[in-house]
Amino acid sequence: MSFRSNRKGKGKGKEKQEVIDVSKLYKMKQEKVSAWTMKGLVNVISATGLSTISNTIDESFQEEEQREITSEWEAKLAAYRIFKNVARPAHKYINVEDLQRFLSREEVEYLLPFFGGAAETGKIKKSALRNWVVKAYLDRKSLAHSLNDTKTAVNQLHKLATAVVIIAVFVITLILTGIATTQVLVFISSQLLLVVFMFGNSCKMAFEAIIFVFVMHPFDVGDRCVVDGIQMIVEEMNILTTVFLKFDNEKIYYPNSVLATKPISNFYRSPDMSDAVEFSVDISTSVESIGALKSMIKMYIDSKPNHWHPNHSVVVKGIVDVNKMNMALYVNHTMNFQNIPEKNSRRSDLVLELKRIFEELSIKYNLLPQEVLLSYTGSTPLPMAITQSLV
Repeated sequence: MSFRSNRKGKGKGKEKQEVIDVSKLYKMKQEKVSAWTMKGLVNVISATGLSTISNTIDESFQEEEQREITSEWEAKLAAYRIFKNVARPAHKYINVEDLQRFLSREEVEYLLPFFGGAAETGKIKKSALRNWVVKAYLDRKSLAHSLNDTKTAVNQLHKLATAVVIIAVFVITLILTGIATTQVLVFISSQLLLVVFMFGNSCKMAFEAIIFVFVMHPFDVGDRCVVDGIQMIVEEMNILTTVFLKFDNEKIYYPNSVLATKPISNFYRSPDMSDAVEFSVDISTSVESIGALKSMIKMYIDSKPNHWHPNHSVVVKGIVDVNKMNMALYVNHTMNFQNIPEKNSRRSDLVLELKRIFEELSIKYNLLPQEVLLSYTGSTPLPMAITQSLV
């Protein structure tokens, strides 16, 4: 895949196509990227989309009109085309040999962990490739929106600063030229006091919003955040307001001056996050069974190095009513919770694996015997058989 943009070249009506080679981009070191190169990257990301056709896949596509991915559906279609051109005919996966036709061995080893299960098997399934391309499109889209919103905010701040400078230059010019007499200065001062009285609170809120956006800057467009206990995604950032999107696509507008006073949790900027699964087992469960449970959980986690870090713990939290033991499994994801569907999918697989282990080890939980009291309010006596059974 590659990024491209069209810009005006020399001559009337001529356009020059600018292409960024991802392989060269990968070799760049962050601390050595020049300002000119960074400006070019920002322009390309802000104004273009992800190319669906790469010259390294199939030369026959060079004759076709190049397109850009503008939706998730087009991203899935691009993944299908890539799979069709890279995988061997009638194969349901892309293996290492297929990738080495286009990439070096080091690049293949770096690439495989990005696809679910490919690092262990050396095979990339069509579904894994599709998910990766869609994720690349969504990440690029969020980055482009973030850059555009930042540029808009900077332009708004520039206009505000320009207005303040013009007013200051006008007043200084009047003073230096001698036009500003005492009466004029008194008049201007009275008008400034009136403006401060009317818009003082608004100016204070605007100043706090500017500090929040450009100094604190706790999130970018596309980040998943928690504000007031509500999990939302940042949809749009402006100087005075930020637009959030809830899980049901409801938009919430927050003044930035209000957000500056609230604690904000940012999943995207968080490191790999932990998770917990709590469960209860019967008090009669043997120590050997619990040991086997821990061993099988360890085997499962070690078999999913792309999903879980190896460090985990199974602990007994307490004994309740001399009947059950409350236990918990603490695990560490290899990701943060920015991608909630993926996080929920991994947790679901873990819970299902726990269920399978419980069934295999015959680990159960039984309720305490319950006392049942029966009363009869009818006018006729109970049959003898029922009376004897109750006695």
